[in-house]
Amino acid sequence: MSNEALTASAAKRSTTGGSAPSSGLPLAVYVLALGTFLMLTTEFVIAGILPEIAGDLRISLAQAGSLITVFAVGMVIGAPLLALLTMRLSKKLTLLIALIVFVAGHVVVALGSDLTVLMVARFITALATGAFWAVSAVVASNVVGSSLKSSAVGVVAAGGSLATVLGVPIGALVAQHLGWRGTFWALGIAAAIAVVFIARLVPADAPQSQGSSVLGELGDLRSPRLWLVLAACLTTTGGVLAAYSFIAPILTDQAGVPSALVPLVLAGFGVCSFLGTLLGGRLGDRHAHAATIVTPAVTTLVLLAMALLTGSTWTTVALVVLLGAFGLSANSVLIHLAVGYAGRAATLGSGLAVAAFNAGTAIGTTIAGATLTSSLGLSGPATVGTIIVALALIPTVVLAMIARPRRSAELAPSL
Repeated sequence: MSNEALTASAAKRSTTGGSAPSSGLPLAVYVLALGTFLMLTTEFVIAGILPEIAGDLRISLAQAGSLITVFAVGMVIGAPLLALLTMRLSKKLTLLIALIVFVAGHVVVALGSDLTVLMVARFITALATGAFWAVSAVVASNVVGSSLKSSAVGVVAAGGSLATVLGVPIGALVAQHLGWRGTFWALGIAAAIAVVFIARLVPADAPQSQGSSVLGELGDLRSPRLWLVLAACLTTTGGVLAAYSFIAPILTDQAGVPSALVPLVLAGFGVCSFLGTLLGGRLGDRHAHAATIVTPAVTTLVLLAMALLTGSTWTTVALVVLLGAFGLSANSVLIHLAVGYAGRAATLGSGLAVAAFNAGTAIGTTIAGATLTSSLGLSGPATVGTIIVALALIPTVVLAMIARPRRSAELAPSL
């Protein structure tokens, strides 16, 4: 309820945050998308420059890979924890602090030579990333009218999807010419520029009133619908990433795709993921629950086909592209629902959704990796992904059944 009042006032203030593009979304939403683009780029870019880091620091690839693991752990912890700790702060101030910490973390990594120091810097950067992700979704939802909330969150999420299309390849290209430290310098400089844009274009908001009880807000997290959404967040992402994390060997060793063409296939996945996220956000404004059901249903069929049709090159390529289009396209809708069902603890609800996405990734990839040495071999990741994503249909169907008597909950779910 109080969230609706905040939404209304923030929507009025959004006119000061830059002119709105033809889509009706204020420029502030696209600035937030720039932030998520940088956040996801730094999370995934390590994979593309791992050999350079290992060689320069004279450590093994496994040790260098710990920089990826520690970041994922930081995201799982940081999103809900920082959302809770910054509950009383202005959301704009929280965004700025998160970006400043992000810049500092990248400077430390760019200058550091000790693995422990780098891991600590990556962990702290991940905490800030989790905080930014959680708050940016709420801010994007607050600066638009009720009919564009899912679209706004979808644009912010699409910034993250664009990281796999542009951010990671550009980061690897920078590393080839300037060294891997140059990649971190570039990300730090870009984040510093984003600080200026956030300060100028994101509407100011007042710190949350001290009159409301933190315990009361946490009480809103007891909503069964919120936890059904979080279950869907975990299973959809966990299933898709279970397969995608091992997509390169699946393409080359199982489907016979030449290794030189793998980047093109992954680019196709990334482009379709970006477009699917945008489209999913738009459809979610009017058909939120339908989007959260159709997406895992289609994804389950795609992953099942990937597990069964192991020898067909072009079929596998087409399925990977389809996985990009559908696999994560409802994530922005799920975040929007989590924000709504969390009631007064909207930021924490968003943070829990981000944590659920990352927890699903960790669980899915761990199980999928274990199947590689089983009789399933390279069909294991897609098989595991099929089962996990199919489980997402349970919470999403239950949510739709609960919301059916109250169709208005699809646009603005509330307690």
